Amino acid sequence: MITCGIEIKGSEVILCLLSKQDGLFQIADCRQTRHTLNNPNDSESVRKFQFMLKKLFEDYKVKRAVIRERPTKGKFAGGAVGFKIEAAIQLINTVEVDLFSGAKVKDILQHNPMPIPFKATGLRAFQEGAFTVAYAALSEHIPEA
Repeated sequence: MITCGIEIKGSEVILCLLSKQDGLFQIADCRQTRHTLNNPNDSESVRKFQFMLKKLFEDYKVKRAVIRERPTKGKFAGGAVGFKIEAAIQLINTVEVDLFSGAKVKDILQHNPMPIPFKATGLRAFQEGAFTVAYAALSEHIPEA
């Protein structure tokens, strides 16, 4: 199952495609790892942005998207455009979308540390947040029902 880790910075989403099979993590190539919402006040622009992400998820057979959650208040609070992007992603009905807080990611990484340093992944430095949230999502122990 391919998981897409997403970090939102301003009006931009940064993506990292990651899968886990037989305990091994595999980073999938992605045609474009950065996407910008050019005109967040135009509904047609938001629709095109959402459609482009939905198409990317379909093309790469992404089953789950995990967004690095941004605080709503305080020094590091996300902006209005970022929350609009988050909502557009959450409304894509072909993938399961989860939000992971920084505390949740930190807790998961404490119990399941990354087996290699980020620099050894071959990803670009700006993808670290997206990779980390995808890794945390795939490392999370889901309790048995």
